[in-house]
Amino acid sequence: MDEQITVTVKDLVQNTALRVVWGEDDLDRPITVPDIARPGLQLTGFLDYFEPKRVQLYGVNETEYAKTMSHEQKMYVFKKMSTPLTPAFVVSTDLQVPDELIDAAKAAKIPVLTSSLTSSRLLLNMTYYLGAQLSERKAVHGVLIDINGIGVLLTGDPGIGKTEAALELIQQGKARLIADDRVDIYAEDEQRLVGAPSEVLANLMEVRGIGIIDVLQTYGAAAIRDHTTIVLNIDLKRSNEKVSNFDRLGDGGASFEILGIKIPKMELPVTSGRNTASVIDAAALKYRTERMGFDALSTLEERQRKLIKENEVHDQQNN
Repeated sequence: MDEQITVTVKDLVQNTALRVVWGEDDLDRPITVPDIARPGLQLTGFLDYFEPKRVQLYGVNETEYAKTMSHEQKMYVFKKMSTPLTPAFVVSTDLQVPDELIDAAKAAKIPVLTSSLTSSRLLLNMTYYLGAQLSERKAVHGVLIDINGIGVLLTGDPGIGKTEAALELIQQGKARLIADDRVDIYAEDEQRLVGAPSEVLANLMEVRGIGIIDVLQTYGAAAIRDHTTIVLNIDLKRSNEKVSNFDRLGDGGASFEILGIKIPKMELPVTSGRNTASVIDAAALKYRTERMGFDALSTLEERQRKLIKENEVHDQQNN
């Protein structure tokens, strides 16, 4: 299931250190693309490739060039750029906003914003925020927790114990809750997946036999996070067959793919008498140590090779 996110200029103002110069009553204008335009070329009158859907950012170079233009030239360009699709004009570094830009924006009811941040910093902030909000999202049934900085997505059949295992880790202080039941996932870039809760279910867990638990109210702010980078998928499986059918050495190379990005996947059997929460914790720590360069499987293989070699030498000496 996908979710369509709506972002307005007001959202941008509230999340990226912007101030309103003009247009307080028009902050509900929608922003539909995450890209930011730097309209230097357009100031020269070349408007063939003008992108009206983008937030228009003016920095030192653009405002200095505008000072060389006549009043008529500036009015012509700014009016052409003030389209029904233009979300907002932004001027960085507390630079003086050209009067012609304000006049054109007023006529089209487009907000004019400013900030004390430099153009490069403001561009980074706005791109990061809009990219996160407007990226394609997928909703996955599961539980997302942060185990000592490792974002772990728990998946598996309903009733298999995902929530209960996550709750036990939260109670032990080993994990923080991001999302229960529904995890909204988006691609932060070409390599990283980020997971967050839906607005309705934020901070809540549904435990069978107990009902809804507000993790924030019950365990405090240290027990939750509003998002995390997902680096590992642990898929819980009912072990109706022998456990030997599962990957015993952890070298299966399985992966979980969504939005074109793959992350490592571990399949863990759920059996009677097995502490699922402890196994999940161990799996996350195993992933961390492998990322640090410590591979238990390689250690085992090296010890086996050494033992085989020693046995061969012993056999030769005895023959």
